[in-house]
Amino acid sequence: MKKLIQEKTQFLNDMLDGLKYTNPNIDVIAETIVVRKHKKTSGVALVSGGGSGHEPAHAGYVAEGMLDAAVCGEVFTSPTPDKVLEAIKAVDNGDGVLLIVKNYAGDVMNFEMAQDMAAMEGIYVEMVVVRDDIAIDDVAKRRGVAGTVWVHKYAGYLADQGTHLKALKTKIEQFLEGVRSIGMAIIPPAVPTTGKYGFDIGEDEMEIGIGIHGERGLERTQIEPIAQIVQRLTTKLEQEVDSDALIVMINGMGGTPLSELNIVTKYVAQQLEKEGKVVKGWFVGDYMTSLDMQGFSLTFASYDDHVLAALNAPTTSRNFNS
Repeated sequence: MKKLIQEKTQFLNDMLDGLKYTNPNIDVIAETIVVRKHKKTSGVALVSGGGSGHEPAHAGYVAEGMLDAAVCGEVFTSPTPDKVLEAIKAVDNGDGVLLIVKNYAGDVMNFEMAQDMAAMEGIYVEMVVVRDDIAIDDVAKRRGVAGTVWVHKYAGYLADQGTHLKALKTKIEQFLEGVRSIGMAIIPPAVPTTGKYGFDIGEDEMEIGIGIHGERGLERTQIEPIAQIVQRLTTKLEQEVDSDALIVMINGMGGTPLSELNIVTKYVAQQLEKEGKVVKGWFVGDYMTSLDMQGFSLTFASYDDHVLAALNAPTTSRNFNS
């Protein structure tokens, strides 16, 4: 396995060191926590994070209009509760902290522990758990995937508008009720810290319903032209997002060229037009990746003018494009 790294044990620290050179608006504290260089003096502070390997998530969204801190674990490994607590304490300004967590057992457990520890220190903390991946039938066990990035942006907008913590949490949870995602891959991620691929797959096969940590999907079939792949995924999403007006994200998994994401966009647009649906907002690019996996995910949300205005509001993050 060929990787552009120095030592596999330095992967996370080297990556964050490189990020500091190119982004003067962030600091890295406690070795693996990315924070805004200029701390907010008021308004709810937003903390997210998880295992690395999903870049630009989550550190790439530490910016005005989005996150205040991102807690970075090792590749595909949850950050520890003490690191999450340090992030909470670093960004709290007295108006409370919202934790935005993807629904993986380790992430949920460690962020909950940090929430409890922060409460013992008198810090008001709430938590939302993102479960947008419809590849899993049991809603309680659904994973948080690309829809998490929309949460970063919407929550950032609400915080900047002065929304109080309880109300902010409620609005995010209401938004998440209408956000659904599903992904596919033709080549699995190569994990630099283990030297292994996420899964084995034949040259002429594709995996439908993959996770963002190299998990296999719902089904494996012969690879198809993109129009048929798009039809498969949109059909599944439309069973849960019943709306004639949509906001759509086409998310690259890290190894998919932008040219191919644009091709996906064409066929998603044509499929939805054929069904009489209107796309009010497009988001196309790498938002929540899986190292160098080749594939993409689709995320649908029912159109809401307030939500779209929030997603289109200014941010200094270079990685959130609308």
